[in-house]
Amino acid sequence: MSGRDHLARLRAELCGPGGRAPFRALSASGQLGNGVLEPALRAGLARAPHAIGADMGSVDPGPNYLGSGRMAPSDAIARRDLGLVLEAARSLDVPLLIGSAGTGGARPHLDHTLALVREIARERGLHFRLASIAADMPREVVRQAVARGEVRPIGAIAPLTAEEVDACSHLVGQMGIEAFQRALATGADVVVAGRACDTAVFSALPAALGYPLGPAMHMAKIIECCSIACMPGGRDAALGTLDETGFTMESLNPARHATPLSVAAHSLYEQADPYTVSEPEGTLHVEDARYVALDEHRCRVEGARWVPAQRPSVKIEGARRVGERALLLAGSADPRVIAAIDRILPEVEQVVRGIVAGDWKIWFRVYGIDGVVRWPTPPEVLPREVFILGEIIAPTVDLAKAAATVTKQYLLHHGFPGRLSTAGNVAFPVTPPELMAGTAYRFNVYHVMQVDALEPLFPVSVEDL
Repeated sequence: MSGRDHLARLRAELCGPGGRAPFRALSASGQLGNGVLEPALRAGLARAPHAIGADMGSVDPGPNYLGSGRMAPSDAIARRDLGLVLEAARSLDVPLLIGSAGTGGARPHLDHTLALVREIARERGLHFRLASIAADMPREVVRQAVARGEVRPIGAIAPLTAEEVDACSHLVGQMGIEAFQRALATGADVVVAGRACDTAVFSALPAALGYPLGPAMHMAKIIECCSIACMPGGRDAALGTLDETGFTMESLNPARHATPLSVAAHSLYEQADPYTVSEPEGTLHVEDARYVALDEHRCRVEGARWVPAQRPSVKIEGARRVGERALLLAGSADPRVIAAIDRILPEVEQVVRGIVAGDWKIWFRVYGIDGVVRWPTPPEVLPREVFILGEIIAPTVDLAKAAATVTKQYLLHHGFPGRLSTAGNVAFPVTPPELMAGTAYRFNVYHVMQVDALEPLFPVSVEDL
């Protein structure tokens, strides 16, 4: 079947000589594949949204998923969630937009997500036009940008080099509204995109209809994580209602309330600068935004403005393999071990290095003392018990396992001043206590690249199901 021209339909429905009627965007999930909450989704469908959107990925789960090409969620829950939003959108005949497919948004993630979509459509007898947008960055394009000095690091990461570009297992760029608008222009009913800005999923369609991009982008920023922007926060679906001066945010769970404080706080989410949000096509400014409670459940927001970029840019992300990982899990309730742990662990490592040769590294985290933060001083009162996590990374699985197993044995029997027992000073919660955790990756590309045009970087493909 051919797709429907949703843009033309919505223009006829919403855009008249007197202005634009309110546009309703339903945010079904802040990370599709981790469990859409059905009561809130059903409540959202009853509000007759003009579009349904869901983000499916992020760098938040770490570099493993981008590096390995695997999804973070299980296939079973990803299939469940995709089925829910596909049937929801087709039941209302409204566009469905999904961003950052399969967690990392690279070609393997996109292909796997598309395969699930096709299977669901076939099993449930759904027919629609499907557009997909790839986000993999051409290596030569990035290398040339590096050579021209048009790539800058984000945060503390090192300046990008051609060697790091080539070392990436996968290298993606975050697309903005431009790519989604091209996909919608094909008559797509469903758009599944590789790595994408979360905001683009919800702002591309209203921007194409002529709604001011400042309020549209701010609405997208708030609703993309669903009811996290509420008190108390949650993962339930959320509804954004956009007009020409601002938007209203509400949760589809009546127990979660969008308040001026909670919505304003979410404007700062994941932002180094609390007043600006940088996107490929420009910058959202929220320093003059006003947040007003319409009632105890809904918040009205106005005042955001959009400044187009003089030249577009793309945030690029890449991950490279660093080795094979083993984990050692142990705990201790021995006060003498806990008091001496800063001495015991490096002594054990020294002993093991005399036995296990090779280029392996180990990091210990002692939860209860400094597992989350490397505190500059020890606690005034030592904890009753600690959990010890040892992370070993080596070039091969065999070497990582060797270092982990020998470390386990010498940690168990390590002698230290004041020890009362030759064993039993540490305990292992599972057996075996050394677990092979697969290939380890690190982010080696986390930069912004200036570009002349966005369209060549994010190709759109179309198929009819």
